[in-house]
Amino acid sequence: MRRTLARLVAASITPAFAARTIVVVASLFAASPASALVQSAGDWQRIADTLVARMALQRGERVLLMGATGRFEPLIPVLRAAIARTGATDLGAMDGNARPLDAPTTFVSAAAGLGPPALARHFADVDLAVMLPGPTPADPAYAAMQDVLRTGRGRTIHFHWAGAYALDGTVLPMTDAIDATYRRALYDTDYAALGAAQSAFESAMRTAEVRVTTPLGTDLRFRVGERPVTKQDGDASAARAARARNLIDREIELPAGAIRVAPLEESVHGTIAFPATTWQDRPVRGLVLRIEAGRVVEVRAAEGRDAVEAEMTAAGPAARRFREFAFGLNPLLAVPATSPWIPYYGYGAGVVRLSLGDNSELGGNVTGGYVRWNFFTDATVHVSDAVWVRDGRLVRDR
Repeated sequence: MRRTLARLVAASITPAFAARTIVVVASLFAASPASALVQSAGDWQRIADTLVARMALQRGERVLLMGATGRFEPLIPVLRAAIARTGATDLGAMDGNARPLDAPTTFVSAAAGLGPPALARHFADVDLAVMLPGPTPADPAYAAMQDVLRTGRGRTIHFHWAGAYALDGTVLPMTDAIDATYRRALYDTDYAALGAAQSAFESAMRTAEVRVTTPLGTDLRFRVGERPVTKQDGDASAARAARARNLIDREIELPAGAIRVAPLEESVHGTIAFPATTWQDRPVRGLVLRIEAGRVVEVRAAEGRDAVEAEMTAAGPAARRFREFAFGLNPLLAVPATSPWIPYYGYGAGVVRLSLGDNSELGGNVTGGYVRWNFFTDATVHVSDAVWVRDGRLVRDR
């Protein structure tokens, strides 16, 4: 994921969940450490084995780990050993500032003191980098690896173990229950079935109009044409990377589940209606954005319209452009019916994301850096005459 002016997340919850809004102004990587929760040697080994299975490594591929002190450190030597057993080359582990983690290798030691351009050159022949919890795109080593991806080389696994939200919008600290949810999603996802469902949805979108509605009044239509559709199906193989069409095709998320696309800008028309939300740390109620040809042309609100306008003006033209449609297809990350919370950035079945801002990393034409993610868990999604999601529940997966 790219640096942005701001990352704001809003989620509309179904009426059964007492309709609230999630607003987060933070790095998507700033979550509580989970190392204290995944404790046993068996857990670390199973995580390592699962990650390596998703990598589908070929003999000689060069693999680098990037982590942080105090974050999943017990996984690092276990994962390095699992990588080496495949015949791939273990390049070692470093933090986001290119400082060694675990026993330093020649490759890691040679990165010490290098600035971003030199780091990108140093990373040019890294086939796969695993971004463990901790580093962010603001860190020089992380940013350098993204620069490599932009050249059309390499791939990364984003293994964040984060992104859990309460219904009142607060970021949840990692708990045993959340940890268990993420482990189950990592271990037990039927990756073949997930990939098939995502491919079916992509195929349906290619020649049809997509319509998204919500009870509050969202009614948005768009087409994707031949735009890249990124399927976060957990496939981190070199073969998958060879088919990449944009930056995020080379950034494989685990846990997996979301499908993402920047629609054709000129095809996006309609309204996005928000529940109570926050812009510039100020309450906004009754917000409706009207969009024509991918541009916000009208902002209405019962309260706080000036805060919305102020944020959009400060962010520049990108804030008034539609960015992305995404929705989750992983049933193991769905919003629970009892004691509900939002797992892993909305990658669960039925969660819809309608975002504003820069979509260049998705293959779109909007630049400018600003991104606002808006999550809705009460949406209905039509592709032509077929309903795929009804009131936040996945009803069609093939």
